[in-house]
Amino acid sequence: MRRLAASSLAALCALGLCSCGNTLQVQPIPHNILEGLIVSPFPVYWLGRSFQGMEVTEASHDPGGAYSVQYGNCAQGGEGSCLPPLRVVTSPDNSFLPGGSIPSRRTRIRGVPAVLTQSGSTIVLATGGVVIDVYATNRLTAQAAARTMVPINEVGAPETTLPSALPNSGFADTPLPRQVPPPLRPLNSPEKPARPAHAPGAPRSSSA
Repeated sequence: MRRLAASSLAALCALGLCSCGNTLQVQPIPHNILEGLIVSPFPVYWLGRSFQGMEVTEASHDPGGAYSVQYGNCAQGGEGSCLPPLRVVTSPDNSFLPGGSIPSRRTRIRGVPAVLTQSGSTIVLATGGVVIDVYATNRLTAQAAARTMVPINEVGAPETTLPSALPNSGFADTPLPRQVPPPLRPLNSPEKPARPAHAPGAPRSSSA
């Protein structure tokens, strides 16, 4: 596992990675995010250093615990917005498989249940204890990514059958570290000053 983590991290660091806020602005990806992909307690899926000519351009970890890996430069957007050609998001919240009221089609991809929306350009599937979202600008790219993605921090191979979805892990019901209040400490009453000892035979002072 250590060898896998070291080689994966070396591959990421060798990229000279950058993220995009828009097509004209690039910023380095923080190394703590890259390392987080490797040491995450759950499998984080990606598509390697590049996919269909698109290199990794962003990696992020949101407050809810999900990891996101983006490929290619922003197709459109301005300050604070970005529509990448491809993004793979791994969430540890496996309490449900999204679908909602959006027109969708349920199918199976690599042996696990999946939901296709946005004419097939968005694919959501459950595997192991995670849910993976694949967002692409077209159906063919999304399908190719879903067939190819592998965990960066576990052993896996493209096109192979994915692990079956596990029962609800309860992640959604577990408070995030920042939501847990600090433990209450008992209030210590102030200590009373010690009274001076009275020497035997000495006269006691009387109050006026």
